[in-house]
Amino acid sequence: MVTPFDEASGGVNYKVAEELASHLVSHGTDTLVVCGTTGESPTLSWDEEFELFHVVQQAVAGKAKIVAGTGSNSTHEAIAATQKADKLGLDGSLQVVPYYNKPPQAGLYQHFRAIAEASPDLPMILYNIPGRTGQNMAPDTIARLAEIPNIVAVKEASGSLDQVSQIRRAAPSDFCIYSGDDSLTMPMLAVGAQGVVSVASHLVGDKLQQMIQAFEQGQPQTATQIHIQLFPLFKALFVTANPIPVKAALRMQGWQVGGTRPPLEDDLSKVEQALQPVMAELGLLPG
Repeated sequence: MVTPFDEASGGVNYKVAEELASHLVSHGTDTLVVCGTTGESPTLSWDEEFELFHVVQQAVAGKAKIVAGTGSNSTHEAIAATQKADKLGLDGSLQVVPYYNKPPQAGLYQHFRAIAEASPDLPMILYNIPGRTGQNMAPDTIARLAEIPNIVAVKEASGSLDQVSQIRRAAPSDFCIYSGDDSLTMPMLAVGAQGVVSVASHLVGDKLQQMIQAFEQGQPQTATQIHIQLFPLFKALFVTANPIPVKAALRMQGWQVGGTRPPLEDDLSKVEQALQPVMAELGLLPG
């Protein structure tokens, strides 16, 4: 979920966050990831993040689950943030591979194990996105971590279907794999994934839900048709760094989500030009 900002002050717009959370849940989203990459977590303060957790939790109580993005490249900081999220009664945490410091595989294992053991009752989703972190978490490392009871899933955004297949082979059958790239959700379902942690769901959540359900119900042709229909949107939402395009798309629909915080700046006219024909074709623009 994106983090809405007030255009005038630049602060978090909690009222719009509440409205957007309710909208997403009523349009195909089962679980909301709050303060992940799309939520601009690197430029949010911890106070802003925990207030967002609370506001979104209140907005969707009983209707959807909340996963808190409490990862960090500091193990101690991630432990503290995750324990605080656990006390809020949230449903899980998303833990990104430590960025910049590029720990070896043994360090990754110890990092995630320490966070899991510090909050043993809170389910954890690993988040592998080497394009942003500079380090790929190997399938064998993921499989070892999957043996820890409360590490239940991975958001896999390496872009490698071979890696997804390797994880599926090595990890327990009840360990869930979620696509971290909308355009790869359908192919990943075919090699053992369960769903997607999505950006496009802000715009086409119902369609994504239909696609995944069709695949699970033995209708791969229907699922493929939906994937092909949405594919241009998937690509347009990544014409520049996420979440610049999806926030632009939401503003084009009338959502008061504000811009992105520095240093996420770009030529918005070019972004809107890329989005406009795709959104028009899918009937996603007002009027």
